[in-house]
Amino acid sequence: MKFVFASYVYTYEFNDPVKWLNRIRFYTGILDELAKTHQVISIEQIDYEGEHIKDGVQYFFKRFSHSLFPVESHRFIKQLNPDVVVIQGLHFPLQVIQLRLLLGKKTKIIIQNHAERPFTELKKHLQKLADKFTDAYLFASHNMGVEWVEKGNLSSVKKIHEVMEVSSVFTLMDKTAAIRKTGITGNPVFLWVGRLNENKAPLTVVRAFLQFVNVQLGARLYMIYHTDELLPQIKNELELSPNGKVIKLIGKVPHDDLQHWFNSADIIISGSHYEGSGTAVCEAMSCRCMPLVTDINSFRMITDNGRCGLLYEAGNEAALLSALMQTRQINIAEKQKASLEYFRSNLSFETIARRFEEVVLSIK
Repeated sequence: MKFVFASYVYTYEFNDPVKWLNRIRFYTGILDELAKTHQVISIEQIDYEGEHIKDGVQYFFKRFSHSLFPVESHRFIKQLNPDVVVIQGLHFPLQVIQLRLLLGKKTKIIIQNHAERPFTELKKHLQKLADKFTDAYLFASHNMGVEWVEKGNLSSVKKIHEVMEVSSVFTLMDKTAAIRKTGITGNPVFLWVGRLNENKAPLTVVRAFLQFVNVQLGARLYMIYHTDELLPQIKNELELSPNGKVIKLIGKVPHDDLQHWFNSADIIISGSHYEGSGTAVCEAMSCRCMPLVTDINSFRMITDNGRCGLLYEAGNEAALLSALMQTRQINIAEKQKASLEYFRSNLSFETIARRFEEVVLSIK
């Protein structure tokens, strides 16, 4: 089959195709696996035009005009004569309708969710109309797609398929060697990787952890973040607490360096109220970290309903403290082993590519 992956988003801050593909390799690994048995083409829209072949995937870099009527983009897709078109994101219903009208009924159109929430009002009606022109939807968690159906934006759960949107480029490495790179200490070591915004709820995590170390004296929390919206409030919490020094504010680190951090830590912790998938948690599990995360749809999927770690109610400081206390009783090493095994069998690039194939074959 010939797969064409496309998007209606233009990332103007990138003008180097090699750097761009390196930036999105947590996603393109899926394409690499598909390309082993299929023809795979990806249309990338950055500030560059040209062609590039990498790991069997044909990349076309285009500067298409960005409007509600992307005629040039759609004509190019039609010229490629695809069997399957995968569109990134559910927030382009008008464009999807036009694409279907141009391609006809033969080509299968699949839309992949990337954390978008259902539209309301007029745009909701457009999504309902575009649904008639769409063969399937991919969500990291089946229940996330069900929410769209329950809200009336999509017509049927039969079109919803559970397919992880990204995987991890990181691998398991010797923990001692990793710690030599990061220099972390603690028993156990908890790691936070994510923005410091309201959705990620870092203050909930910080406050619960400051209480936890009254009991687990050796525990340490390292926080890596690339945006710092709530950093002043976090620093204030740490300054006011006698335990403030057990939480280390690392800040931003290069993405490649995260492999050492994930391999150094024992437990990855998150406070998210909503996630499209959970890239950092997935990456951590690929390095044998146990997840302690919120009980939301995407994290239920990524942790096998908590079998690989611990789940707690989002925004509930007491529930998080209780989950932290449970880490003193459970066998963390067994959870870490389960996390790595689950990643390899359900969250790897190879597994996700197979799910793509299964979805396409299931479309009548």
